[in-house]
Amino acid sequence: MKMGVWFSVSLMFLCIFFITGSLSKLERLKHPVTKSDASLSILVVGDWGRKGQFNQSRVAHQMGIVGEQLDIDFVVSVGDNFYDDGLTGETDPSFEASFSHIYTHPSLQKQWYAVLGNHDYRGNVEAQLSHVLTQKDWRWFCRRSFILSSGMVEFFFVDTNPFVEKYFTEPKDHTYDWRNVLPRDRYISNLLHDLDRAIKKSRATWKFVVGHHGIKTAGEHGVTQELVDQLLPILKEHKVDLYINGHDHCLQHIGTKGETQFLTSGGGSKAWRGIVLPWDPKELKLYYDGQGFMSLHITRSKVNFIYYDVSGNVLHQSSLSKRSHLF
Repeated sequence: MKMGVWFSVSLMFLCIFFITGSLSKLERLKHPVTKSDASLSILVVGDWGRKGQFNQSRVAHQMGIVGEQLDIDFVVSVGDNFYDDGLTGETDPSFEASFSHIYTHPSLQKQWYAVLGNHDYRGNVEAQLSHVLTQKDWRWFCRRSFILSSGMVEFFFVDTNPFVEKYFTEPKDHTYDWRNVLPRDRYISNLLHDLDRAIKKSRATWKFVVGHHGIKTAGEHGVTQELVDQLLPILKEHKVDLYINGHDHCLQHIGTKGETQFLTSGGGSKAWRGIVLPWDPKELKLYYDGQGFMSLHITRSKVNFIYYDVSGNVLHQSSLSKRSHLF
């Protein structure tokens, strides 16, 4: 092969590599373990960004109280970070009005790890991913998909939005920011490949997958069939312990002993939809159609998760154990 031809072929391969990400790996981060017993405590909240309205400020206040009691290490946001249509850009005052000026309790001055929700995709996605927001508020970290390792736990954050076909075929009057997502099929294929490979190689004691949309839910939106068909088989094959999501504005726990537990924490602000879809009561451990949030306390042998309402009352608690799995 002549040098010029070889160079052209090599350049074309490199362009394909960087554009499609077909050989890329998910971005990987580490959160330091700071407690002497190596345990981890976190809060999970979703569907929150309403400038303090719809009880967002009240939920934030209770998060601060519980965060102090648990000495949390960080906060996970499961998407729909800014309503109704994401951020307009890096200078959108909604960032401060819905985040920095709301979650002010000292215990919440920890790292926040966020994924995107469908409402975020209706705005400027690149703005939410921008380092400029991190310069404004050091706590903020948002990516489409990434892996977070902390001690004995690995969190696999997944961008579930491109899986939902109706956002492409029936967008109604909404405009979605699909930059760096199209072509959709390739994006999803690469993401599933990278996720499957990463979970398979993981040696973490606990494996949690975090996304915005529900896989098992009795909430108004119902199950996301595309995730049932494409993501759920990966969770089952690799025995993922928890799938954590938002989207439905409720607090919910669905699970069967010895299988993946499905935890919804989408009560960060507007809730009380009044719609509960039929679900097997043997699986549906909690359905609360109201505002609140969730905590996780993780040790090497057990994960405790607790749901709180807008007043800080405990609604439900359960645990997983590596010895006997679900209690």
